[in-house]
Amino acid sequence: MTTEELEKLLAQQPVALLHRLARGRVHRHFRAGKRRLIELLLQRSSQNRAGLESDLQALIGERHSRSESGSSRIHRPPAIVHKKAPPRGAEPDSVETAVSLSAWLEGLGVPSPQPFVPDPWQSEALSALSETDVVISVPTGSGKTYVAVEAARRAMEDNRSVIYTSPLKALSNTKYTEFSRIFGPDKVGILTGDRQENGQAPLLIMTTEILRNLLYDAASGEIDVRLDTLGLVILDESQYLADPERGVVWEETIIFCPGQARLLLLSASIGNPQDIADWLTSIRSTVCRLVRHSKRTVPLRAGYLHPNGKLTPLFRTLGIPYGHPSQLHPEAKRLFLEYEEETLPAGRPRR
Repeated sequence: MTTEELEKLLAQQPVALLHRLARGRVHRHFRAGKRRLIELLLQRSSQNRAGLESDLQALIGERHSRSESGSSRIHRPPAIVHKKAPPRGAEPDSVETAVSLSAWLEGLGVPSPQPFVPDPWQSEALSALSETDVVISVPTGSGKTYVAVEAARRAMEDNRSVIYTSPLKALSNTKYTEFSRIFGPDKVGILTGDRQENGQAPLLIMTTEILRNLLYDAASGEIDVRLDTLGLVILDESQYLADPERGVVWEETIIFCPGQARLLLLSASIGNPQDIADWLTSIRSTVCRLVRHSKRTVPLRAGYLHPNGKLTPLFRTLGIPYGHPSQLHPEAKRLFLEYEEETLPAGRPRR
């Protein structure tokens, strides 16, 4: 059989059969699409083409036998299958017991009320902000908003004004509602492309683009808000600095921000927060302190929702093994194969 004939025969098979053929031959084969899986099978079996062809024919025959058995309803004795020793380099099967759906869902809901105690990184950030600019890089759900609220409260108690920015008008509206409830509507205003309310309030919510434009106006002598009393600028979602199209807005806002105002950058976990802190230190009159925290307060749970509505844990454990194929939950694996059998016609390579 030539390579072209073998490739064509592989393309005619369902992806579930190819995954069975790839066991012990292709590492992490569940992560590959059909076309890529065929390429890997041909590459990894170049030294043992005969073995690949033999196993392929056996799987095809087994599939046909099962199909004929199902259509004719004729009872046949089960075939004797000799268990093969795993090839060298094959991934060992996990010995962990698959977690059930009920165990996966256990503990979800509203937690019982407990006295609030700031995390050490929150106290560190607030303490550092009294002397330096601060970059906070922590996982989502860790409590960045607490630092923003407490920092704003302290600045206003010192008769300094505060500007809070977000990249989205919708998020700005949400924060306007939240901060108005915390500080009172008379102390909070909002400036976005759609809303301009209470523009002289000590705490102003706006999008980052609006603040950048205000700083441009201040540089040209035109300004409609006071910047001389500005004591704190909070840039939420500051990971937008890395956005190829919008990142320049965050850069210009930081560059033109008044020197007397402290900068507080809030960000989800990013790869190079120290580089950002170093850059702020190089262009600002004060040093910038990095506050970093890596533990996820709200753990993630990975699940798989099949189009038929069935929900199952994605992995065998409640942890996150980052997609290791041997850690896939058996039911999730079965649903994967079922979905591909239903949606991928034989002989039609995936694009």
